[in-house]
Amino acid sequence: MKIIQFKANGKEKVGIIEEKNITELSCSVIEAINSSNVENIKKDKIYDINDIKINSPVSPSKMVCVGLNYKDHAAELKMDLPDEPIIFLKPPTAVIGHLGNIIYPDSSNQVDYEAELGIVVSKKAKNVSDAEEYIGGYTAFNDVTARDLQRKDTQWTRAKSFDTFAPIGPCIETELDPSNLNISLKLNGEFKQKSNTKNMIFDVYELVEFVSDIMTLYPGDIIATGTPPGVGPMNIGDTVEVEIEKIGRLRNFIR
Repeated sequence: MKIIQFKANGKEKVGIIEEKNITELSCSVIEAINSSNVENIKKDKIYDINDIKINSPVSPSKMVCVGLNYKDHAAELKMDLPDEPIIFLKPPTAVIGHLGNIIYPDSSNQVDYEAELGIVVSKKAKNVSDAEEYIGGYTAFNDVTARDLQRKDTQWTRAKSFDTFAPIGPCIETELDPSNLNISLKLNGEFKQKSNTKNMIFDVYELVEFVSDIMTLYPGDIIATGTPPGVGPMNIGDTVEVEIEKIGRLRNFIR
């Protein structure tokens, strides 16, 4: 099922996308992704998707991002495959949702897109060896990066952490095999990135286990699994769309 957070009639709500309708749920997003019987949490209230505002599907305490995790991206950069995942963090203040504005900072001259599959953690995870039990679903993620600042700094925090630099959404898909999904990105309607999650160097389960050995993951945390080849710049006025098979399209605007 596809779970979203949305705003309707001035109130924040949780729901399931069913075609073009939203069925409201009587629980939180985390309770929904952990539910074994969705019928028990449905409310007798349905909204047209055109009448609501879609928010980020989760409010993570942190986003753990993976660098260089696609074989075709490594080949594009003429880089050796890493022996273990390369990780960094984005703060929760960077999160925006579907149709939100990515704000181009005055301090940067090159802001890039990076289409990624996001793992949504469903329960507290530390030193796990059975990662699948801790994954509540998957979402689309754009690891927006101030590339000139990334090159300038000795570490990546500034380049990755501006407010609005972590679009997530539009939903969490809870019933999904992540091992063979088409992933793409369009800029102003033109394809810039195209690949498949089968090209990942470290799969989603390896990533959850690796990260949980380092830090405790909490429900709603995101692990962004790396980007395929074709990364490039965006400009003010552009529209960027990350699309992942069976999840949907995450659209944002550069302002």
